[in-house]
Amino acid sequence: MAKTKWSLDPIHSELGFKIRHLMITNVSGNFNKFNIDVETEDDNFDSAKVKATIDVDSINTNNEPRDIHLRNADFFETGTHPKVDFKSTRIEKAGSDTFNLYGDLTIKGITKPVQLTLEHAGLAKDPWGNIKAGFTLSGKINRKDFGISFNAPMETGGVMLGEEIKINGEIQLVKQAELQPA
Repeated sequence: MAKTKWSLDPIHSELGFKIRHLMITNVSGNFNKFNIDVETEDDNFDSAKVKATIDVDSINTNNEPRDIHLRNADFFETGTHPKVDFKSTRIEKAGSDTFNLYGDLTIKGITKPVQLTLEHAGLAKDPWGNIKAGFTLSGKINRKDFGISFNAPMETGGVMLGEEIKINGEIQLVKQAELQPA
């Protein structure tokens, strides 16, 4: 079988997150700069190998003072840890168009295993002849597992920020090349 390389189509992709704020609502944000490279057997994603890198300085919550705070030592420490990295360790089919993607996630120099869910929407050829693959990504992590523990107690009880981060994304990949075995 031929190995196929896929690259991110950044114009048609997004990567976001949500965190509980004041224990009553979620605050959403996204990363404007990230990259994903995938290697498959032919066009089959059943054994895909995935590498992703996020530029943490590109964080955007639609509130510049909050974004600046997220970049400092209370949260991501982007001066020391400018990137978040993910490298898959395995993928398993969970349904006709759903996969469980397992891998190592590194945030602030701390690497932990995570499980993400991928919903494969299929393949399509765009008007310029490019083959595209579409996925919806979801998952959850605990921010404290990665050394992001900033919080503040509230007068009424509870804390300002939840520990669970919900990850969501719409990912479009572009088929690059089929590499023939040597």
